[in-house]
Amino acid sequence: MIQWLRRRFLAGFFVMVPLVVSVAAFVWIFQFVDGLVGPWYAEWFGHALPGVGIVSTALLVLLVGALATNVIGKRVLQRAESYLLRVPVFRTIYAPVKQLVVAFSPDNEYGFKRVVLLEDSARGFLLGFLTKEFTMDRGTGPEPMVAVYVPTNHLYLGDVIICHRDKASYPDITVEQAIRIFLTGGMALQGRIRARHGTDRVGDFRV
Repeated sequence: MIQWLRRRFLAGFFVMVPLVVSVAAFVWIFQFVDGLVGPWYAEWFGHALPGVGIVSTALLVLLVGALATNVIGKRVLQRAESYLLRVPVFRTIYAPVKQLVVAFSPDNEYGFKRVVLLEDSARGFLLGFLTKEFTMDRGTGPEPMVAVYVPTNHLYLGDVIICHRDKASYPDITVEQAIRIFLTGGMALQGRIRARHGTDRVGDFRV
């Protein structure tokens, strides 16, 4: 009976905790965003209107997105951004945050488009994101190289590893799956991974 209770309690615990955390995070975001502009609407209409703030924020994001995809609007936003980046303190915060967020955007030409697996003699296999393919000439002709971003602290901090393209393997893991793998400390890894080598060889990795 004790074992049965223990197993059922643990099963319920691991179901409830992610659910409660997700709901609490959603409620906190709702209250935070609604609290920013909610008082303005309350002053205009004479009484509080729950939810109007977050709806307004969603509409604002949609409007900015429409402007960003418009030729004229895109130029205006780029010009405004160039002015803001001249502010020293703002630039040091805004630039790296934007680069990190945009890197995961599916519409970004220079974002993380592919997951890479590198083999390190000291640390084993390293999972990362392909950020750039280029050639390097060290006096013996151009060599195909790749730049790989390997997160070391969830996704916000990491190392940039540059190696020969033949040293990189490409597992059958999407960028979204790799993000979950990093955020869960590897628990989201599949039981079997197929990786295509830089020379188009295919290998199997069992977890």
